[in-house]
Amino acid sequence: MLPQLFTPNLGRLIGAGLLACSLVTLSACSKNGDTASSESTADIPQSATEYTPENLEKDVPLADKAKPESGVDYHSFANTNDYIVKHLDLDLTADFDNKVLKGEAILDIKRLTQKTPPLILDTRDLDVTAVRAGVGNSLQEVKFSLGKKDPHLGTPLKINLPAGANKVAIQYQTSPDASGVQWLEPQQTAGKKHPFLFTQAQAIHARSFIPLQDSPQVRVTYKATIRTPKELLAVMSANNDPETEKDGVYEFDMPQPIPSYLIAIGIGNLEFKPMGERTGVYAEPELLAASAKEFEDTESMLEVTEENYGPYRWDRYDLLILPPSFPFGGMENPRLSFITPTVIAGDKSLVALIAHELAHSWSGNLVTNASWRDLWLNEGFTTYLTNRIMQFVYGDERYKMEMALGYDDLQADLDDREDKDEIMAIDMRGRDPDEVFSNIPYEKGSLFLYELEQKVGRENFDNFLMEYFNHFAFQSITTEDFVKYLDDTLLKQYPDKLDRARIQQWIFEPGIPEGAPHPQSDAFSKIDPLRKQWLNGEITASDIDTNGWTFHQWKYFLDGMPEKLSADQLQELDSSFHLTQGKNNEVAFSWLMIAVRNDYAPANARLEDFLISIGRNKFVRPLYRAMMENGKEDEAKRIFEKAKPGYHPLTVKVNSKIIYGD
Repeated sequence: MLPQLFTPNLGRLIGAGLLACSLVTLSACSKNGDTASSESTADIPQSATEYTPENLEKDVPLADKAKPESGVDYHSFANTNDYIVKHLDLDLTADFDNKVLKGEAILDIKRLTQKTPPLILDTRDLDVTAVRAGVGNSLQEVKFSLGKKDPHLGTPLKINLPAGANKVAIQYQTSPDASGVQWLEPQQTAGKKHPFLFTQAQAIHARSFIPLQDSPQVRVTYKATIRTPKELLAVMSANNDPETEKDGVYEFDMPQPIPSYLIAIGIGNLEFKPMGERTGVYAEPELLAASAKEFEDTESMLEVTEENYGPYRWDRYDLLILPPSFPFGGMENPRLSFITPTVIAGDKSLVALIAHELAHSWSGNLVTNASWRDLWLNEGFTTYLTNRIMQFVYGDERYKMEMALGYDDLQADLDDREDKDEIMAIDMRGRDPDEVFSNIPYEKGSLFLYELEQKVGRENFDNFLMEYFNHFAFQSITTEDFVKYLDDTLLKQYPDKLDRARIQQWIFEPGIPEGAPHPQSDAFSKIDPLRKQWLNGEITASDIDTNGWTFHQWKYFLDGMPEKLSADQLQELDSSFHLTQGKNNEVAFSWLMIAVRNDYAPANARLEDFLISIGRNKFVRPLYRAMMENGKEDEAKRIFEKAKPGYHPLTVKVNSKIIYGD
């Protein structure tokens, strides 16, 4: 069932004209990677419609606005045309017994109007107990109220400010069911002795553990004090000291301005191991050595990316290895990417994920999408950079395989989506922004950039990217900002090679334009005839020489199988290649999808174990969907209910819709 296309609160936001703007162009950060001042955040001008609390009560149907307005964040209540938060100070205690974070958030605000309207912040299921506001450190208690709860957006927090106020202090605690926080029992961790906590703020889940302007348009610096049980270590998307002692009180500083979805906390029985001069890994002791070995090329990835796309501006780049319930492969939290352990394969076959999260240090963290409509600016650029990093470090063959698999993933998504969801600058009004994540912003965005590279030449396009990252450093930009930048750069430089209408087609129309590049790999073309011969009964599975096959080739071999295979064919594949017991999670996923579609009973136990032990939505969501579509509804419900206590709230939400409907 498709999500509803309108919610009352979104209509009110449109009626109020909140957030309508074009971002002010900023000065680029210095090339030596000096820390950016918090003043480098764009101040968003007031919209044409003045904000008043009464405007929030006026519904304007989305049909009255044919297209989303560029620069408008339809997923935030915050009145950023009146105030911009510039800095955040956090003091939070992690209460593992009650599964809440509690403490205080202090916001430094900049006023953008001569009037004194209430300050509106984003929250979700927060228990706000007191609010103080004033100038500097002279704060007094003020009135506040929570508005109507929206199923997608949470609840607006309205704060009455005294005249001249530039600071607001909010005392609160989170809900045990906060959508952006997962509390894990000791048995859900690698060591089985200590609890674990991690946050996941993308897309709009920061508001579930911090009251703030939860919009990627708003960039803040922050400082934080995190209090934990003394045996645990806290880390954040900030300056983590590898030498810190476990004492229960940890202090952090993020001097570069970042959007709220990049604020992140991890707490657990963690240890640190360096991988290079600027890189290292935090993990539970049981995973530390394997993680450091698997991801030891991270420093090399960092160096080659700097050489080709400009300085790394975030000081260190470390990894935090999370428990397997983490719903994503990785999350690009600056200075400290959060990584699923499902990519620890023992042979570096899945380290493209590390390259991807690292690439976000340029595309996404440095230059950020202004709204979730513009996600392709984060993920399309990052996917393109990921492939290039893999080529720099591992060579042309690996690069071609990664590109070809990405193209196949894109085609699969295009076959499964409506036209409106195949547009890169997608209209997300009235919808949960978590729904924007698909291969469209990732792989279609990357393929678009690949076409630009092919047309103007790789060296010229690399120069363009370096200039682009410098020009928009520490800014949040819209699709229209990017198109204008293209107009002023590549389209002027190469008018005989690039066409404005085709660029518009790529970004604003569904599908892939005719004549787009089709990445292919010789390593895959050799597999097609072998698969065909086996399917035709001309050879046996044991006749296929798989020595030296990479995971990419295994995935290509399995994903290219027809929907239906016979019981004898399934048994032959499994007995020849031991697929049911395979250790590579990507290959196991591809095999289990085949097993579900064909009711291959010998894989049932592995399927259940896979779904219970892994919470990564890339894997579990398609498997549950396949079970529901292939007559395994009861089994899907049984396994889901068994696995649900160990899943992240986002995983529960996404898969509940598949299994139980809206």
